[in-house]
This record gives sequence, structure tokens and C-alpha cells, in this order.
Amino acid sequence: MSESLDAPITLDQLHVFLCVVEAGSFSKAAKRLRRVQSAVSYSIANLERLLEVELFDRSGRTPVLTDAGRALLADARAVAERVDRLHARARRMAGGVEPRLSLAADMLFPLPALLEGLRAFRERYPSVSLHLRTEALGAVAQLVLDGTCQVGISVDLGSFPHVLTSTPLTRIEMVPVCAPDHPLAAIDGPIGRDALADEIQIVVTDRSERTAGQDHGVLSERTWRVADMGTKRGLLLGGFGWGNMPIHQVRDALEAGELARLTLDGVGPQRVALVAIARTAEPPGPAGSWLLEQLAAGCADEA
Repeated sequence: MSESLDAPITLDQLHVFLCVVEAGSFSKAAKRLRRVQSAVSYSIANLERLLEVELFDRSGRTPVLTDAGRALLADARAVAERVDRLHARARRMAGGVEPRLSLAADMLFPLPALLEGLRAFRERYPSVSLHLRTEALGAVAQLVLDGTCQVGISVDLGSFPHVLTSTPLTRIEMVPVCAPDHPLAAIDGPIGRDALADEIQIVVTDRSERTAGQDHGVLSERTWRVADMGTKRGLLLGGFGWGNMPIHQVRDALEAGELARLTLDGVGPQRVALVAIARTAEPPGPAGSWLLEQLAAGCADEA
């Protein structure tokens, strides 16, 4: 049964609307929301009926925002964010140390700083059950989005879903490297794209769909895709290709002559921003906030 025109617009309808916009299609939004597509379509149809405007043009393969949809998008985001902040403020007022904390950390985060932060956390909050996951790229955001983890340390993806809040944490220097006996290491001077095109580039790929199809810093036409930095480092040391690595993960190998640093033509210094993320309506409590402060300080010490 459809809703009457005087029925209230629900927060869930606004969240579904925003999710469709962010996902780019009804089917992808349904997957993110863990609902059947018909439920998403029904929610949007009812929202359009209550607003008395069409939000999406459905004539093509994917839904496109109408002029009315674009005009109302900012209002929908503002309403959703204000409600999320209301929940967050209420949680802070309730106070108390959270009994459990789950953290998802990107593989780029310096391991020594992570270990020291976790050790200090265990001493400061021995009664808090701490759970750790390591992932790469959009997989960190996905773990926080679906509620598996309360806090994430993620690569700054540029834009996050409207239900997440991000806070700058640190920046990681990335350097292109290869084995000293690799053909690229023998090139004197900056290496052009033509020389890179036929050489295998080792790339960490996203195990989630959040950044599927997006490549950053990929310059070679031939790539090997791996799921973790340890495998990537091993392949680079073995001379199987070249790739960009966090300086803190290859500094020892560069100093020992086990890896060679490359200079790429037209590519300046690269620094990847890492941010702390959490659901806006469920910010970290005292223990989680303290841990993030420790991790940020540890990164400053590593720099």
C-alpha cells in the first residue's frame, strides 16, 4: 500500500536517497543497504510521491538526478547529518568508556606506530576488548560503514558516504622502487612513461567494491595485483616488477641496497593522506578517541 501525501518523510527514505546517489544505481545501493532492489525502488518512489517531484530520471541504464533531485540533495544531506550529530551528541552526553573497540587500519599505516599505540592502549584500558583488522583502500571504509568496525584509519578517498565523518591523521610518503638488478634501475636520469609501459607494476588492489575500477599511481600497462603490502614488498625484492611503497616499509631495504629508488619523469613527491573515520552517529568514545590520539602522535614520531 502506498503512503498518503500527508505521511511524514522518514529518515530512512533520505538515507536510501543519498545511498542511491553515492552508489550510482538502485542495485548497488540495495547491495550496500543489504536490501532487495525492489525495497529501494519502493522507498524512492514513496519519497518522490511525498515530495511531489521526480528525484531521478530512470530513462537510461542508470538513474540520473533530475534538476529537482539535485536541488534537494543538499537539503537531504543536511537533514541526515544533523540527525547523526544529534545521536552523536547524545552518546557523548551518556559518557562512559566503551566496553569494546574495533579498529580497521589501512596497510599503509606505519606498523611500529600501530604496535606502540596498541601496547599503550592495552595498558591504559585493560578492560576494553580490542579487535583489529587490516585492509587496504576502500575496504577500511566498508568495514566502518557496515558496522564491523567502529573506527577506521583509511586512505583519504576524497569523498566518503554521508554517514561517515573523517578527520585528518597523517600523511605517508610513497616512493617508487625496484630491485637493483631490474632493468629500470639501470636507467640513468628520470624514467619516462614509455620505459614504464612494458614493465610490470606491482599494485595493491582493493578487496571491496568501494573503489573498484579506480587506479591511483598506476603508470604501467602491465600490472600484477596483490592484496597486501607484504606480498608486494616480496615481489619487488624478488625483481618481478616495480611499484610505489611507503618509505617506512622500504627504508631498510634501500639502505641495504636490496631495493633501488626510482626517479619518474614528471612525477613529483607523493604523499598519501590517511584519515580517521567513524560513523557520524556513533563517534568513538573515550577509549577510541584516546587510541586515535596515540596513533597520530606515533606517526609524528615516525616522520
